[in-house]
Amino acid sequence: MKLSILDLAHVPVGCDVAQALRNTLDLARHVDGLGYTRYWLAEHHNMPGIASAATAVLIGYIAAGTRSIRVGAGGIMLPNHSPLQVAEAFGTLAALHPGRIDLGVGRAPGTDQATARALRRYFSAAEDFPADVAELLAWFEPAASDQRLRAVPGEGQDVPVWMLGSSLFGARLAAQLGLPYAFASHFAPDAMDEALAVYRRDFRPSARLAAPYAMLGLNVVVADTDAAARRLFSSQQQSFVLLRRGQPGRIPPPLDDIETWWSAPEKAMVERALGCAVVGAEDTVAAGLAAFVARHRPDELILTANIFDHAARLASFQRAAGILARLDLQ
Repeated sequence: MKLSILDLAHVPVGCDVAQALRNTLDLARHVDGLGYTRYWLAEHHNMPGIASAATAVLIGYIAAGTRSIRVGAGGIMLPNHSPLQVAEAFGTLAALHPGRIDLGVGRAPGTDQATARALRRYFSAAEDFPADVAELLAWFEPAASDQRLRAVPGEGQDVPVWMLGSSLFGARLAAQLGLPYAFASHFAPDAMDEALAVYRRDFRPSARLAAPYAMLGLNVVVADTDAAARRLFSSQQQSFVLLRRGQPGRIPPPLDDIETWWSAPEKAMVERALGCAVVGAEDTVAAGLAAFVARHRPDELILTANIFDHAARLASFQRAAGILARLDLQ
């Protein structure tokens, strides 16, 4: 069972963006060599608590500061960009870091409508997503001798392209194009089982991938005790509620008793959205990981943990890797 990390370059309360980016590199260096396969960063805009908006730039920073772990986008929101620009950016990264760059693409804009307008791309661009993905894949192919328009860098580069999604749309498109598929179960798990079934059933082998390959997102927080882990997890729970309240901000410190902070409807909303979460001491997390893998049979897990304290975050990811290694899941 391969294990990877999804990071958004979180900006906690009391921390500036520069320190958040240094923390991201520190985490990537910490897990490089611990058994993690990939370190992915995601494109979000107009979010005070997320510093990964310029995703390709940050990928270059992380790849240059690590040794062997694959670094990539989970993902680039293709409606915000032209396929040619994305091919050039990731072709450049692949030229600088051969064999270590991944490109996951998504259909959502990763922001609100006002910010989408500021990006000079529009929600209607999502309607062109399948064609944009096909165009993007074509830019990475070796150029023909008489080809007038080329992606330089980009053409002929070995850049694995992943389809991201949280619905059946992405599952169907990934299956149709023969691409690996990453499902956003860490924040939108409702369609996970059906999407996996559709992807595996309808997959068509391609030059890029011979058989279906599915990765699932999972929130994992490991601490000394179940209570300590639940306290760390409360930062992520608060962030979700504040976003729904229209009050996005930097990552808040954990609460000793979140039950006195949120309303019953807010609690129900978070528990549904973050339903794919394994939080607790090592034995609790081991049991949760084993049960999740046994039920869904992913080819790979990508873990995320929105933990306020940087040292606790480092420790949690280190413990998670150790737990999975001991479980030896197949």
